[in-house]
Amino acid sequence: MHAEYDILREVYPEAYCALHFHNPFELLVATVLSAQTTDKRVNSVTPELFERYPDPAAMGGANPLDIEDIIHSVGFYHAKAEHLVGLSRMLVDDFQGTVPKTMEELTQLPGVGRKTANVVLGNAFRIPGFPVDTHVTRVTGRLRWRTDWRSTHPDPVKIEHEICDCFPPEDWTDLSHRLIFHGRQTCHARKPDCLNCPLSATCPSAGILD
Repeated sequence: MHAEYDILREVYPEAYCALHFHNPFELLVATVLSAQTTDKRVNSVTPELFERYPDPAAMGGANPLDIEDIIHSVGFYHAKAEHLVGLSRMLVDDFQGTVPKTMEELTQLPGVGRKTANVVLGNAFRIPGFPVDTHVTRVTGRLRWRTDWRSTHPDPVKIEHEICDCFPPEDWTDLSHRLIFHGRQTCHARKPDCLNCPLSATCPSAGILD
């Protein structure tokens, strides 16, 4: 596991969040929008969204229909607009207009689960967090980094805890980024590029389509 991660460090020397943001609030909003869509798609709508609603007070006072018009292309826009208005109001009412820095507080916000909270903790505050998305789930399963790799419906929380137990906290955020990069660029869902994969020599799934 650690030898394979050393290879990923070399292949992806720069680990970073692909969502564009300037502050914790923008990252929180962008991450909520990123559910079931691509970071590229989110990045295409957030400039206008943040220009019109630059902070929790502004977004909390917005008409959800106006937000829907801006974020329509990201999918699930109705629920996401409601979540953005709701979490913004809660930030103003309960957190003095600032994004909290704990998992417990973040996951109280509408539309915010552990994955979103971990993204915000790790990338906005540099507090160790390990976001588990579909890429992380797929790559860790194919590499057999987790005991439930056979499961067709693995538990993201269990994955988070099992992987985090194997790495020091200071590695968690960048580890997630590198697994995501690898999933996007090489270890694709339908047809992984095993011939050009730097981990093919040790990956037990190399050459086998899931």
